[in-house]
Amino acid sequence: MASNSDSVSDTQRTLYPYVTGTSVVALKYKDGILMAADMGGSYGSTLRYKSIDRLRPIGKHSLLGASGEISDFQEILRYLDELILYDNMWDDGNSLGPKEVHNYLTRVMYNRRNKFNPLWNALVLGGVKNGQKYLGMVNMIGINFEDNHVATGLGNHLTRPILRDEWHENLTFEEGVKLLEKCMRVLLYRDRSAVNKIQISKITEEGATLFPPYSLKTYWEFAAFKNPTVGAEGSW
Repeated sequence: MASNSDSVSDTQRTLYPYVTGTSVVALKYKDGILMAADMGGSYGSTLRYKSIDRLRPIGKHSLLGASGEISDFQEILRYLDELILYDNMWDDGNSLGPKEVHNYLTRVMYNRRNKFNPLWNALVLGGVKNGQKYLGMVNMIGINFEDNHVATGLGNHLTRPILRDEWHENLTFEEGVKLLEKCMRVLLYRDRSAVNKIQISKITEEGATLFPPYSLKTYWEFAAFKNPTVGAEGSW
């Protein structure tokens, strides 16, 4: 006779990411935080979805961006909805700031990693509370840090050098958007999972604003783009 454990299937977890989003780039500017991501969702190596929103406001003071598995991001949003609801139920005139939300996310990601059941995401959390700007990130195994500019995925390799060269603490909104567009254009040229439909959002002391998605102006007539294998011995 089969045991109950044989007849009832175990709960299945994310063992491998299926639908994923690529890089998120964020920076501090004069009045708050700016964040950018494209809206692509890749099913393996196929760009299956073109309108996935990966930037979300969290509570009154925070803005979250995610790369990685989209279903796990939705689970994280559910956790955060419960956290903000519980915080609001106290009705004590206080609300969770970006530092507290980032702290919570680091504990969630590290806890799931220790259970060998990670959430397959890299998260960027930024916000402003009481005039203090905050920007940090955490990856799927709980590694986290704060900085004046952060990026996930391939953006961590391709856009951070640009940000180190061109970022300064007195960036205006227009300068910050222009710098993010430059970073997203580089990723569009170099990241096969990127799509030319980006969304930029900001958060200031007044709250979060998500701007409508749009496409970047691009130029594909570079000689290296036309003949990528010229001079490459033994290439296809």
